[in-house]
Amino acid sequence: MKPLRRTNRWTRGNRFTLLENGEAFFPRVFEAIAAARHEVMLETFILFDDKVGQGLHAALLQAAQRGVRVHVLVDGFGSPDLPPAFVDPLVQAGVFFRMFDPGRAILGQRLNVLRRMHRKIVVVDGTIGFIGGINYSADHLADFGPEAKQDYSVEVRGPIVAQLHQFTHAVVASANSASTHSRSKAARNKAASTPAEAAEAGPAQALFVTRDNHRHRNDIERHYRLALRAARHRVVIANAYFFPGYRLIREMRRAAKRGVDVRLVLQGQPDMAIVRTAAELLYDHLLRAGVRIFEYCDRPLHGKVALMDQEWSTVGSSNLDPLSLSLNLEANVIIRDREFNQHLFERLSHLMENSCRQVEAPEPSRWDSLRVARSVLVFHLMRWFPTWAGWLPKHAPVITKLGPQAQAPEPTQRLTPSA
Repeated sequence: MKPLRRTNRWTRGNRFTLLENGEAFFPRVFEAIAAARHEVMLETFILFDDKVGQGLHAALLQAAQRGVRVHVLVDGFGSPDLPPAFVDPLVQAGVFFRMFDPGRAILGQRLNVLRRMHRKIVVVDGTIGFIGGINYSADHLADFGPEAKQDYSVEVRGPIVAQLHQFTHAVVASANSASTHSRSKAARNKAASTPAEAAEAGPAQALFVTRDNHRHRNDIERHYRLALRAARHRVVIANAYFFPGYRLIREMRRAAKRGVDVRLVLQGQPDMAIVRTAAELLYDHLLRAGVRIFEYCDRPLHGKVALMDQEWSTVGSSNLDPLSLSLNLEANVIIRDREFNQHLFERLSHLMENSCRQVEAPEPSRWDSLRVARSVLVFHLMRWFPTWAGWLPKHAPVITKLGPQAQAPEPTQRLTPSA
């Protein structure tokens, strides 16, 4: 897929509303789709056929039935088991339903693990957007039980929505480019649905930042590093899957050593045991530099948010681990707004004060040398991970347009390995 050229200039006049967990996120998305007049663009890693998926299904089906253009892109690894009874009514109503790199299970195992489409974006009528880490599954609701996820997204209004809109349309146009006929159809759809730039909606400046395997390989990580380098007072990073590269760890340590209050909120009750094991390998190296680490223990943490000082914040789909930073397709929004920053800080502070265990530096012991050596080894091995990632298998991902069960799925675009 040909990458979208984006500006690094901040876009003014935006308003961001923090949506914490599915209880806040799902009603707002479903309401926006219910009010759609022209178009719904939706990308997600996970869409399950559960009560949340059925709620989204109903909203999309009703929109399509009243003439709204609806485009849905799901990931083949994250959403592998959608039944025909779920997909067929949407397709028959006119929804353009596509799957990124479907893959096939071999002996019950899905092997298409690498280079996933991990973004979570919604754009409605080109005027309202949503971006964050929340998937369409019931485990983002508290009534799911102890395994319910703690997570964040934002509702976006203002001129920056045009960039989300342009980006999702570029994905659709690329998927439609298999033939001259589909290219012309894509062009007509794009021309018919490109809105005028949204009016200013608030005081926030914003950047829409993505990660791909072509021209934007390290954009999200680079913005984290720049913000850490500029931080003077406080840094709070809440991230579900934490095993970042050498340069990001180095900037966290440098910030803490120059007196910045650097706090990490990580998983204390992880959904996968290896998540905590991997993060713990870094604890000693970070704690010795003055970084404070809090483990969230109420339930699994799935958030991907951060703030620096009093203005800079980010919300999105990107974890701080090798998959998100070096392999997956991700999308974050970076926000400069004091009010949003303060609200996010208050919500994360509430988490740290009421639901977290602070990790203490270990007492001196005869094992100190071994622990330090292990941390240093891991720390320096990580600095080479982006190079190793380039050696991992590079298949050509396919975006497949789904049709009724009676028809075979139609591959609409074979992407280059760098897509």
